[in-house]
Amino acid sequence: MATGIPRKSSSERGRPNGAEPALHYGGKAQAEAVRGAPYERSALVCEVNPPAPANRLYYGDNLDVLMELAGGGIKGMVRLAYIDPPFSTNGRFECRNRNAAYDDTLQGAEYVEFMRRRLLLIHDLLSDDGSMYLHLDSNMVFHMKLVMDEVFGGRNFRALITRRKCSNKNYTRNTYGNVSDYILFYTKTDDYVWNRPYVPWDEDRILKEYPCLDEGTGRRYKKVPIHAPGERNGGTGRPWRGVSPPPGKHWQYPPERLEELDRNGEIYWSRTGNPRRKVYLDESEGVPVQDIWLDCRDSVNQNDRVTGYPTEKNIGMLRRIVSASSGPGDLVMDCFCGSGSTLDAASQLGRAWIGIDSSIEAIGSTVRRFTEGTGRHGDYVTGGQGRPLPPTPGEGFGVYVSPCHDAARAEEVARLLEGHLPRPRAAAQAALGQSPAGGPSPAGAWQP
Repeated sequence: MATGIPRKSSSERGRPNGAEPALHYGGKAQAEAVRGAPYERSALVCEVNPPAPANRLYYGDNLDVLMELAGGGIKGMVRLAYIDPPFSTNGRFECRNRNAAYDDTLQGAEYVEFMRRRLLLIHDLLSDDGSMYLHLDSNMVFHMKLVMDEVFGGRNFRALITRRKCSNKNYTRNTYGNVSDYILFYTKTDDYVWNRPYVPWDEDRILKEYPCLDEGTGRRYKKVPIHAPGERNGGTGRPWRGVSPPPGKHWQYPPERLEELDRNGEIYWSRTGNPRRKVYLDESEGVPVQDIWLDCRDSVNQNDRVTGYPTEKNIGMLRRIVSASSGPGDLVMDCFCGSGSTLDAASQLGRAWIGIDSSIEAIGSTVRRFTEGTGRHGDYVTGGQGRPLPPTPGEGFGVYVSPCHDAARAEEVARLLEGHLPRPRAAAQAALGQSPAGGPSPAGAWQP
């Protein structure tokens, strides 16, 4: 039960009014120190299906790459950033082939500052009408909500999306089943790209929401009031057809518009003479998506197509996000790109993309996704060799490595690329060796 907020006591007077709460901890860097820190530059080592003028896949620390992009012509160009970072689980994750994928061992303030520094740079890279989606679970989402408020401004918070991630769990612990995670949705400003997402009507919901049939046309419709809260003194506050709006209300439309609706047969008159508007099912784009997503569970079906990378997210969910907050030709970025699901969704929808990851397994999964396609979920369980789903046709991208002077990393990438990409191993090593750290940045201005 809600109660009123009491008046301030004498001990509370003089405290700041309206200040946004913030996290304070040791090691928190000033924003300008983060933006001005030195970084390692990247080198282009190969291209997939060249030419690849826009799409880029970076292997390296995303802090280095984000700073490089901010100083290399990408600042203010990213329309949408989605990230699915480690969740601070203090765990280690393996691919389905048992290869180590990544460690998730940062905890507490160290994790918060790790994320905050990257979010500051993502904010700089976003266009003024850009959007940011941060995917987390209950472990750190509330800490990061405060950080997102600090970086983006609390006024630019748009939604906390609750996603059902899996089927019901039969816990032996004394608590509720953990079947959800969360997505924080922020924008850079009040003026942002927004294409409202819809899901199709199902039969049961149609019958419930649109119970009426038009006798003349057979079209299904529902009846909605044509009044709105608040009294008015103009035409919308006066009687129409001898009927006054209810007390404290006014008509939603002026009299001339009501007459037009009635001539078109779009007004339903009850037996008591109460007018209501007919809203037809065939004029609906679907059911507007709300902030609870029950239809985006991660892969559970043996026939689902996946890469085998751990914590791979539902690509339908990513298509929804990309569609809602960007347009064709826009630039989408995922700096914890994992298996490349966000990049794949962007490609399917005609967006350009930038992906970054520090895991060689993630880079390999992404390269294979775009060159070989994905396999059946069940094949990773049974060891089968099911026929892969073909990759997105004609998709081209450049593969970059940071830091480019690291000989061990050069060898690792060359070994990965050999057999998957058209450029031979020796050429990849040479490209790395010819681009010393601090050399010219490959991150020129992005062209749509």
